[in-house]
Amino acid sequence: MPKCEHPGALGVARTVEIDTTGGPGFGFEHFKQHDFLQDKEVVLTFDDGPWVTTPAVLKALANECVKATFFSIGKHSTYYPEILRQVAKAGHTVGSHTWSHTDLAKKTPEEAKEEIEKAISAVNWALEGEGQEAPFFRFPALSHPPEMVTYLGERNIAIFSTDIDSFDFKTTKPEVVIKSIMTKLQKRGKGIILMHDFRHATSQAIPQLLAQLKAGGYKVVHMRPAVAVTTMPQYDEEFLKDQKLPTVNQRPTSSIVKTVE
Repeated sequence: MPKCEHPGALGVARTVEIDTTGGPGFGFEHFKQHDFLQDKEVVLTFDDGPWVTTPAVLKALANECVKATFFSIGKHSTYYPEILRQVAKAGHTVGSHTWSHTDLAKKTPEEAKEEIEKAISAVNWALEGEGQEAPFFRFPALSHPPEMVTYLGERNIAIFSTDIDSFDFKTTKPEVVIKSIMTKLQKRGKGIILMHDFRHATSQAIPQLLAQLKAGGYKVVHMRPAVAVTTMPQYDEEFLKDQKLPTVNQRPTSSIVKTVE
């Protein structure tokens, strides 16, 4: 891990490598078998990106030399591939969170499988070699249909629930996000924290949240996979059709649109 250039930063206390064979589940809200965190250790996770709010989250994490895991939506990855590449380039772990953020319990097994696989393909496409996609998955609304848990196990993709849900989607105030997390963390003592880089309040809350974690003596654990995820060729083609765009253009917006006066 590169040396942190910011003296006194929170930093990463420990990096763990996760063998995703058989699709292990993490996060006490749904899975109680695998608890790898010690007292005062936290894992930072962000759902629903990449989005225009994601760079602010990345900046705050970089200022404290902290690494996190991002569970990206497939569609959003096709909207903002350059932002997702920034996430990977900064050394964060990138997993997936379905193609369109739909409740898989309300889908047929075939539709649910398509939601999972198209997201994996889209995220992999967006990263474009900047980093490897992890075989890490989080269900939208933490809705875990048993058939899909089994399917992810067969695909050797780890499933992440949560220990501490920020419920940041319920507020527009950064201070409410921070209080929610810190109150639950003081009670639990450690845990996998669920946030959304998609939420403006959360993107604003991260600097102060990290300051409070540091002041409270908490340590950040970074998760990375033993191997990258493999996409399925049929879905590599499928997600491109579903973008509903006439072209797929990889050029950054700054090279396409310029202020001239």
